[in-house]
Amino acid sequence: MVLQDINQALQRGDVNGVKQGVQEALDNNLEPRQILVDGLLSAMEVIGVKFKNNEVFVPEVLIAARAMNAGMELLKPKLVETGVKPIGNVVLGTVKGDLHDIGKNLVRMMFEGVGLTVFDLGVDVSAEKFVEAIQEHDPEIVGLSALLTTTMGEMKKVIQAIEDAGLRDKVRIMVGGAPVTSKFAQEIGADLYAKDAAEASFEAKKLVQ
Repeated sequence: MVLQDINQALQRGDVNGVKQGVQEALDNNLEPRQILVDGLLSAMEVIGVKFKNNEVFVPEVLIAARAMNAGMELLKPKLVETGVKPIGNVVLGTVKGDLHDIGKNLVRMMFEGVGLTVFDLGVDVSAEKFVEAIQEHDPEIVGLSALLTTTMGEMKKVIQAIEDAGLRDKVRIMVGGAPVTSKFAQEIGADLYAKDAAEASFEAKKLVQ
């Protein structure tokens, strides 16, 4: 079955295998949504579970995500044509003063892997930029990342700015990064703490559904 082939190729991180499989599935008139869910997303979910259980590591996740993106490039126009909507929107960024992006990029890939549309603001993002992005993209979730103990305080500033803008009840705020703890998340008024990218994607998917 071609969907099984796509699934296996994605888990191996085989970019060409995924592209060929998606093209073949489209040529055989399979529903774009079915290709997305049973071919790409289900494979990325397996990678997520394995990552959570320490059976695969960051390099394998990045390779699988690259294969997923290659498949999505072929599939996206068809999904748009058939009106398949993403399961939700996320605004994501590393807070002001922090230039780390590997963790954030991993989270973005895992989010996209479960069917979320991610607006990635990059690194060193000010509280004002987060507020503007919420107003522009109307996300269900805002993800804040920090990898330095010195920038963790910025997360609180972002949450305060979202509150001051009257947007706090419109979004759920998820925080993460090496020094961040669930206790800290509670103290600053975040809704969710995720210890790694896999957990973040599981929680985000639960939230929007």
